[in-house]
Amino acid sequence: MRRETMTYVEGFVLAVPAANKDAYRKHAADAVALFKEFGVRRHVEAWGDDVPEGKLNDFRTAVAAKEGEEIVFSWFEYPDRATRDAANAKMMSDPRMAEMGASMPFDGQRMIVSGFDSFVEEGLGGAMGYTDGFVLAVPDANRETYRKMADKAALVFLDHGATRVLECWGDDVIDGKVTDYKRATHAEPGESVVFSWIEWPSKEARVAGWEKSMADERMKHDPNDQSFDGKRMIYGGFVPILDA
Repeated sequence: MRRETMTYVEGFVLAVPAANKDAYRKHAADAVALFKEFGVRRHVEAWGDDVPEGKLNDFRTAVAAKEGEEIVFSWFEYPDRATRDAANAKMMSDPRMAEMGASMPFDGQRMIVSGFDSFVEEGLGGAMGYTDGFVLAVPDANRETYRKMADKAALVFLDHGATRVLECWGDDVIDGKVTDYKRATHAEPGESVVFSWIEWPSKEARVAGWEKSMADERMKHDPNDQSFDGKRMIYGGFVPILDA
């Protein structure tokens, strides 16, 4: 079911020492009320569970993860970019944010973050027990072709157990000093970064849903479809540790 209004997303990928998982969860939970005050409509933190290594790139190389670190796939949802921009301005000037920054249980310099405008948003959501996260680069000229393909795939996933699917197009993609989304996806000139996820009620539903979706006739790959370079897409499965 398509929503009447779309969502603006601040998407994050970061590496957290496995030993700091509880400290990270508490750090994020302690900030929920503050972020809500700033205008964040939803705040999700998802811990790496099934994060494969890629031949060209993957979530670990995206954030230069070190041995003993796990990947966190995270996002804020806003009603629009104006609300997000206002929230970021408040965050930059609020002393409470400075206090939080001084006690982060991870290396913030390797966190990648940018703003994305949703252009496929299907499903009503609900209790989320698992999420698949994706980051990829798509040629700007292929935006509409990719959108149509992603929208069709989203409906297939929903038919087989997913509760919500979002595809978000890079709108305010920041260049980082150490890492960033463009480097993570080996983005080329004329390409934009897409930040995407699928919500499932549980990992079991996700495993069964993927099997059924891949067998669905609607998901047969068109050999003429070259809307993006799948070899540079990074993906993984994550367990939510915070959904506020």
